[in-house]
Amino acid sequence: MAIGEPKSLTWCKRFFGEPRVARQRMYEALRAYYAEDRPSHEVAAKFGYTAASFRVLCHQFRRGGVPEFFAVARPGPRSQPQKSAARDLVIGLRKQNHSVYEISDALKAKGLALSSTAVREVLREEGFARLPRRLDEERPCAPRPSVEAVADVRAFSLESRSFSTTCGGLFLFVPDLVRLGIDPLAGFAQLPGTKMIPAAHALRATLALKLWSIERKSHVMPLAADEGLALFSGLNVTPKRSYLCEYSSRFAHAKTMKLIAGWHDRVTGDKLFSEESFNLDFHSVPYYGAHPVLERHYVSARSRRQPSVLVFVAQDAEGRALCYTNADLRKGVAAEPNLS
Repeated sequence: MAIGEPKSLTWCKRFFGEPRVARQRMYEALRAYYAEDRPSHEVAAKFGYTAASFRVLCHQFRRGGVPEFFAVARPGPRSQPQKSAARDLVIGLRKQNHSVYEISDALKAKGLALSSTAVREVLREEGFARLPRRLDEERPCAPRPSVEAVADVRAFSLESRSFSTTCGGLFLFVPDLVRLGIDPLAGFAQLPGTKMIPAAHALRATLALKLWSIERKSHVMPLAADEGLALFSGLNVTPKRSYLCEYSSRFAHAKTMKLIAGWHDRVTGDKLFSEESFNLDFHSVPYYGAHPVLERHYVSARSRRQPSVLVFVAQDAEGRALCYTNADLRKGVAAEPNLS
């Protein structure tokens, strides 16, 4: 029904004669019994009660056991003690050209916790206008975000210096990366790169996140000023979150598979795992999107067949490392399992 359109008289009559809300139905039934003096059995039948349950309802109503039918407005406090106590101090600080946030911090130091929004309301009530925007050098000394340099390999330097880093363990992987040729691998896979961040440097920057167990690209920001992480990538500073997100979106599936294939060729001769025992597991990953191109498989967690992806997981029992592969087999082309 559109807003403002009047309801019909039939609807209004039915609203009182056939209440749908339980509390309204209770009110109309008690009103018909006590105010209109109608028989209890007639009222119970009209409003959907049994004779016994309606007698219990009347018993509870007479003894105050029925909740209130109408909401009683409870007006809030007419005064604001915190604002009133800090009003004079807020006015005095504003006359000294302190900002809203500076006034709020000053009040907290004096034990008067008043948010910046409350301070702004007090100033508005007193007729104060907003302060003009100040430059950074005009603001009082306080911790503020620092502006880090832009990642650029042309600004990278190996001059002698000392620094502290929280990512020193990354350099334990450097000998293996040199031996396996991580830089030629980036060229083999034809990874994207720029003059500021070449492909090999971008690959090391993203690989550093995995080696240091940084789960998401956005979590690199606390380490944006870490010189050790930048040195591992061969850059002046670590690439920021925006670059890493944009770089990952440029990866096509074909480039990913070519990168993995090149990596497998380089580690083929190395004895990475004992190959004595593997942990194997199978899962069906459900798909909930619209118009799937996936086939239906049995999902044990839901005890039914639905569009899903069959996942085969192989883990080295001793090294606890997962073995990756790419499979696009469908039911029609898959060989029958050998159960012998």
